[in-house]
Amino acid sequence: MSDASTASPSFTRRILHRVFPRVPNFFALLAEQSAQVGLSAGLLVEYMGSGTPEVAKRVIDAEHEGDRLKVRNLTLLNEAFSTPIDREDLHRAIINLDEIINSCKTVVAEMDTNVLALKADKYCLEMAVYLKEGAEAVAAGYGRLGSDPKLGRADADKSDQAVRKLTRTHRRALAELFNDNDFHHIFRRKEIYNQLLGAADRLNVCNSTLLDIVVKLC
Repeated sequence: MSDASTASPSFTRRILHRVFPRVPNFFALLAEQSAQVGLSAGLLVEYMGSGTPEVAKRVIDAEHEGDRLKVRNLTLLNEAFSTPIDREDLHRAIINLDEIINSCKTVVAEMDTNVLALKADKYCLEMAVYLKEGAEAVAAGYGRLGSDPKLGRADADKSDQAVRKLTRTHRRALAELFNDNDFHHIFRRKEIYNQLLGAADRLNVCNSTLLDIVVKLC
């Protein structure tokens, strides 16, 4: 067999890859990023239970890793020759997933002694638990996109229920907080409650994006 015939398949593949570049596995990339969301929400629960600087650092480190995944995914999206679903949906998913991770870090940063000097109460912990439940459900949904996306509807419903529970807890927390006579404490505690509610709002947006993708795939 000649050298030319041996090299031909490799040469052909190089030409094909130039004309039709390999498409990144965006479903796997979203699954990895959404798993980081679940990890960050889990660390937030751990922080609410301990309040230790060690756990706070792990939350911050998780946010840095989340930023790395976001930048990587956005770069691959910008450079991709084609995508399995609309680019806009992929872009929204990447950004919205990262926003939840950012929210977890913000809550911890604001509770730090250098900012609001607050320790978690039962409502902070309860809302964090619901955020974790919702984030893990969304992560499961994104993880199914490449294999059985229709099952993501059940995950989205589970996440929606968690958001509703968090919202109800937020209302109960405010009702009790406003019975306090220490206005400084009220303002500081209310800020954390609202940050947790904001994280739930971002989770809800992320959940809606998941549902949009599932509908288009199914």
